Amino acid sequence: MRQSKLFTKTMKAVSAEETAVNAQLLQRGGFSYKNSAGVYTHLPLGWRVMNRISSIIREEMNAIGGVELFMPALVDRKYLDATGRFSVDIGFDAVAKGEKSANYVMGWTHEEVLTEIASKYVQSWRDLPFSAYQIQTKFRNEARAKSGLLRGREFLMKDLYSFHATEEDLYKYYEEVKGAYLRVFERCGLTAYYTLAAGGEFTASTTHEFQVLTEAGEDVIYYCEVCKTAQNDEVATLKEGDKCEECGTTLQAGKSVEVGNIFPLGTKYSQAFNLTYTNEKGENELVVMGSYGIGVSRLMAVVVEVFHDEAGIIWPSSVAPFTAHIVALPGEEATRAANELYENMTQEGIAVLFDDRDQVSPGEKFADSDLIGIPVRITVSARSLEAGGVGVKARTQSEERVLSVGEALALVRDAH
Repeated sequence: MRQSKLFTKTMKAVSAEETAVNAQLLQRGGFSYKNSAGVYTHLPLGWRVMNRISSIIREEMNAIGGVELFMPALVDRKYLDATGRFSVDIGFDAVAKGEKSANYVMGWTHEEVLTEIASKYVQSWRDLPFSAYQIQTKFRNEARAKSGLLRGREFLMKDLYSFHATEEDLYKYYEEVKGAYLRVFERCGLTAYYTLAAGGEFTASTTHEFQVLTEAGEDVIYYCEVCKTAQNDEVATLKEGDKCEECGTTLQAGKSVEVGNIFPLGTKYSQAFNLTYTNEKGENELVVMGSYGIGVSRLMAVVVEVFHDEAGIIWPSSVAPFTAHIVALPGEEATRAANELYENMTQEGIAVLFDDRDQVSPGEKFADSDLIGIPVRITVSARSLEAGGVGVKARTQSEERVLSVGEALALVRDAH
């Protein structure tokens, strides 16, 4: 993509109210636009990152048997009335013009919706187990909408739901999801801790979260650096300095952000919607369920919180909006060579952003490149061409080196 045609602009500063790193850098870099507290538009650069994260999630959910669907954001109150959750103050009521009370709520979760659907399709043990997921916008009445995309009122989320004949089978799948989640976060460049936590409005039992250490976090966890398990402070039976029950390593304390969670729902929702199946003996039994969530937009924000420096974002190659950033400096020969390189990379299917802006100084181009944080910057200038090629610098490195065009292409192909 040519940067001159990209719908975005970088900014030198944002509102002083934006104290979170992700809020500052995603807005300054032109990834996201803040419409109101907790509500954002994801601009082309940000949407590319979100799509890359979503693709990783889809691959891992599909690998454990999840099938993708898409449920309505407008949820009839009959679903939440069935479980007594319509009155929970986490949601937004949707009141039509002329109505005095709400008959719908903006979807903040979808356990009820999918359970009711499943009750029409599940008859016998042969229909189980199965799991289905969606990637969809959620709406939550967040009273403390702050910290950029870490705490929003509207956000993109992947929610997976599983249906089982027995609790034993549920917990077998629970472990499969755990493994898939750890792979998702690892592929996004993050180290996640499998954390014991409370259940909240989703389930009465304790649950598990996946927490990433960062000073931007509002949670406190007691974690083991060796086996990557932890306990959230709200339910912790162990504290900093105690020995990990899994491996005996001394626990540490740290601030963290939840990037995913998994809930053993049991039969709570099956009872509400009479979701039963006939077992092999011809007896009716309640279906056992699980629920599993990952905040896609929050995950993008956490990546920024973990990977940045004073100049801007440092995207891991797996989620970066582009693999390479070509920066053309003034000069007829440099412009020609940069255009040729861009066309070659595009034809090879390499995701490349080409800074072809002719009214922007070299210093400003370099500053924007560091702010946007694409993994590899390729500078084409009269000086680099005289030296035999192009200047190549990884975002994680401070020094540029001159490589031939062929060597630069090979390096980017490997990164791609």
